[in-house]
Amino acid sequence: MNNQLLELPELNVFNDLESEVRSYCRNFQTVFEKAKNAQLWDRNGNKYIDFFAGAGALNYGHNNEQIREKLIDYMMQDGITHSLDMATNAKETFLTQFQEVILKPRGWNHKVMFPGPTGTNAVEAALKIARKVTGRSTILSFTNAFHGMTLGSLAVTGNSFKREGAGIALTHSVFMPYDGYYGDDVDTLAYIKKLLDDPGSGVPIPAAVIVEALQGEGGLNSASRDWLKGLEQLCKERDILLILDDVQMGCGRTGPFFSFDDAGIEPDIICLSKSIGGFGLPMAITLLKPEIDVWEPGEHNGTFRGNNLGFIAATEALNYWKTKDFQLDVEIREKIIRKVLEDIPVKYPEFRGETRGRGLIQGFAFERQELAGRLSEIAFDHGLIMETSGPHSEVAKLMPPLTIELDTLKEGLKVLERSLEQLSAEER
Repeated sequence: MNNQLLELPELNVFNDLESEVRSYCRNFQTVFEKAKNAQLWDRNGNKYIDFFAGAGALNYGHNNEQIREKLIDYMMQDGITHSLDMATNAKETFLTQFQEVILKPRGWNHKVMFPGPTGTNAVEAALKIARKVTGRSTILSFTNAFHGMTLGSLAVTGNSFKREGAGIALTHSVFMPYDGYYGDDVDTLAYIKKLLDDPGSGVPIPAAVIVEALQGEGGLNSASRDWLKGLEQLCKERDILLILDDVQMGCGRTGPFFSFDDAGIEPDIICLSKSIGGFGLPMAITLLKPEIDVWEPGEHNGTFRGNNLGFIAATEALNYWKTKDFQLDVEIREKIIRKVLEDIPVKYPEFRGETRGRGLIQGFAFERQELAGRLSEIAFDHGLIMETSGPHSEVAKLMPPLTIELDTLKEGLKVLERSLEQLSAEER
């Protein structure tokens, strides 16, 4: 972004007092004041359509009325808000609801672990327990993976810019090619098997493999059903634990509750955060098969693992998943977005790229990488909030709340089309 823009008077407090590490406020340069479902308003009354949804933390929209009502009622009754990991009514209700709505229909009996309240905390817990159970230290992850910004999670994250921020060597991880990394003609699973089974490869048998079924920050790369099933089988045959990071893609972002539901696999460990908190509230869970749950009491903990407001909001949000209706609503919106994205190469052949993603996280990967960022800037000027993805920020990413009204979705897509027209005119 143009540094001169950062001198806007309304941003003076943030420029003067907030750390240089801030990022999103550099891209979306205004002061937001209120929000409702898929729309935000700044303090000047300007409206923005939200195709970002808190990086996936707001699947159920801003200020969801059903969830907000439950939160207000709970607080007005002096309900417990913080409890470390003590037993509370709010936690009991969430655990029961999660068991009935999510785990039982899938025939799963995973234990629910509450680490600290962010995605990277869920991943850190997964890596630690995998090492404890297997006695091995190495974790296998994939090209373009993103798993968090704390040191353990960062060690299995591929992005070089984020890794360099650690300031130290990131160890005990090995990277393998994700599905399609070398193109459609290369079987990356066969490559991985060869290295794991060859005593001369230098690649040790890992404690776990950690994978995203769809790489959100890595460029909206999607693993196929067969590849995920093959990866699960590879892990089983070699006594390797399979960790599925569903922090951003879970809670319906790709359509079904879990991004890997259509692959028919049952990961040993599953990481959830972001929208599991229901209302944008900090919350994370790490799901463990019972035989893996060998923690000693207090061996992994955190002050805010007992976010009872998160339990209240999450319990209410799970009501969306009691039937297939909500997933069907997401699929309707998915098709509307897909049509617009697939028209881009037809209307603007000069952009040369491809449509990626599924559900309500889709995007267009530009051959000229800088165009995605420029499109995001133009869209914001026209009242649409969207972000980029990929190692070169080459993918323009659309990620609205799952609850977005059809009229608002179509309005936002019209803004996108106007922004594409402007981008095309700039490139002539």
